[in-house]
Amino acid sequence: MTYETPVATTPPVVAPAAPTQGVALGRRRGVIATVVMALLALLWLFPLVWALVNSFREYDYTQVHGYLSFGGWTTSNYEQAWSQADFGLHMKNSLLVTVPAVLLTLWLSSMVAFVLARFSYRFNLTLLGVFLAANLLPPQALLIPVFRMFREIPLPYFLSDSGSMLNSFWALILVNTAFQMGFCTFVLSNYMKTLPYEIYESAELDGASVWRQYWQLTMPLVRPALAALATLQVTWIYNEFFWAIVLIQQGDKLPVTSALNNLRGEFFTDTNLVAAGSIIVALPVLVVFFALQKQFVSGLTLGSTKG
Repeated sequence: MTYETPVATTPPVVAPAAPTQGVALGRRRGVIATVVMALLALLWLFPLVWALVNSFREYDYTQVHGYLSFGGWTTSNYEQAWSQADFGLHMKNSLLVTVPAVLLTLWLSSMVAFVLARFSYRFNLTLLGVFLAANLLPPQALLIPVFRMFREIPLPYFLSDSGSMLNSFWALILVNTAFQMGFCTFVLSNYMKTLPYEIYESAELDGASVWRQYWQLTMPLVRPALAALATLQVTWIYNEFFWAIVLIQQGDKLPVTSALNNLRGEFFTDTNLVAAGSIIVALPVLVVFFALQKQFVSGLTLGSTKG
């Protein structure tokens, strides 16, 4: 009967603890970055908050005590600004331009982006470059050609009082759509390229047409990107002022951004009244942003991480 001699086992070697210097350095950098971003946010918000505060103050009080004082509170600036600038009419004009322009831009850009992302052909990148080239040209360089072209394009009188594209909302809708399509096409095409190609192969096996792949398969998957672009496009088109003063000569058809000029006096300008008008003009954009904030953030951050 034999006995086996037990083999002595060596205890496992425990790796030394990692130094905490890197963690402390990372925390220190995080604190510094937070402080810097907080200071930048305060610098950016200070003019907006100060304009909001002064919009509730009387002009005569600030002229006597200065803008660094507190007092002279009133809400009459908003009532006077709304009536004097006729914000009701100009808000409606901006609505008639912004909503169709945003919808048309996103719809056309999504179709072009789907073709660029879904199909591969020789002039794929060339077509995308042509759309991006429109964003490289300053609008001032196209002022005279666009003005002359719109002046020669006839429209029925029930669409335009002038009988042409000038002095019509269609002019602002089309010009904003043309200038914004390049950026939207670029963003949506890159977004659609991240979608798995296998879902399109499965759709083809099930007999789905190209239009059905675009409308029922791709569009629901790019809703975050569409929401993010919709927020940006509403802000840009709503605040657009250059093409409005070029293509619209009738005051009753100008958008709301031009209504602020009605608050300027002949000999002096009530800055508190203008501040109240600026807050009124900014409110619709803020409402859209906060309504689409969740989709806006998810649309910007999707694809930043893997897995």
